[in-house]
Amino acid sequence: MKTALLQLTSSDDPAANLDMVRGMVAEAAARGARWVLTPEVTNCVSNSTTRQREVLQHEEDDITLAGLREQAAELGIWLLIGSLGLKTHDADGRFANRSFMIGPDGGIVARYDKIHMFDVQVTETETFRESANYRPGDRAVLAPTEFGTVGMTICYDLRFPHLHAALAQAGATILTVPAAFSPVTGAAHWESLLRARAIETGCWVLAPAQTGTHPHNRGKPRRTHGHSLVVAPWGEVRIDAGTEPGIHIFDLDDTSVTDARRRVPSLTHRRAFEGP
Repeated sequence: MKTALLQLTSSDDPAANLDMVRGMVAEAAARGARWVLTPEVTNCVSNSTTRQREVLQHEEDDITLAGLREQAAELGIWLLIGSLGLKTHDADGRFANRSFMIGPDGGIVARYDKIHMFDVQVTETETFRESANYRPGDRAVLAPTEFGTVGMTICYDLRFPHLHAALAQAGATILTVPAAFSPVTGAAHWESLLRARAIETGCWVLAPAQTGTHPHNRGKPRRTHGHSLVVAPWGEVRIDAGTEPGIHIFDLDDTSVTDARRRVPSLTHRRAFEGP
């Protein structure tokens, strides 16, 4: 399965982002990709809650979801929308950070709401409180596809190995980790964590990422780490996209999963134990 990761520098303008992404999806498909993956918050990267309330939409009205579903059907490809920031009907007004697997008919095969919220202080001057504006999901999700079962996660979920182990034990052979990672934590932990999740589960780990300094951001400027990665089930990095936006194509095969799990069948060796 020829697969493409898109590395983006999304702005806080969903319409402009959609035009950019559609152009990249079309190019990836023209280069033979049958599955295309985009990063976290493909539709809008912003530090301003006011701006998010102005431009984010409910799922049923979202222009990015509608536009990419239409394009997937036109091109006959699979498409993982890494995530969209979406308004919800919750009383507290918080948004959802939601990933979508779109089939080649344009239908929504699976949707996943990010479970773990990025509430951290990474430096004295860099603090994130994702839960202030986004409400967490509460359900792990598998997406059945013609090329394998995909376990869907988003960004900060990467730090919780029990989620990825549960997805693999439930049948996932591919884990998706679309992200908008902080440059500070990205430089320290991004590659190590992605490789660990692949090694622990014997899964492909596909991590399309946002990168660079994001334009048109009101308030504090937003920067992201980049380095979209493809990690094979044995833990080797097959693609590192660096820090420039672009399209990165590779061949996804299921024999790598079979081989890694035959050599070290750790998923079958898990045992229950009493707590300390």
